[in-house]
Amino acid sequence: MNWDEVKGDWKQFSGKVKAKWGKLTDDDLTQIGGRKDELVGKLQTHYGHSKEEAEKHLDEFIKTV
Repeated sequence: MNWDEVKGDWKQFSGKVKAKWGKLTDDDLTQIGGRKDELVGKLQTHYGHSKEEAEKHLDEFIKTV
């Protein structure tokens, strides 16, 4: 899966994101709205990851869905 596919099917993908990263709220997912940079920022905020760590975790996750 690539990010264009994620953006196109954000509603379904956001459920998978919430299952993986439970600290993200429904409001967070609505605000993210399929934007990768927003999701990376929320992962940094909620999990204390650096930007590079958050991007790495996200890229690995996308490959598995």
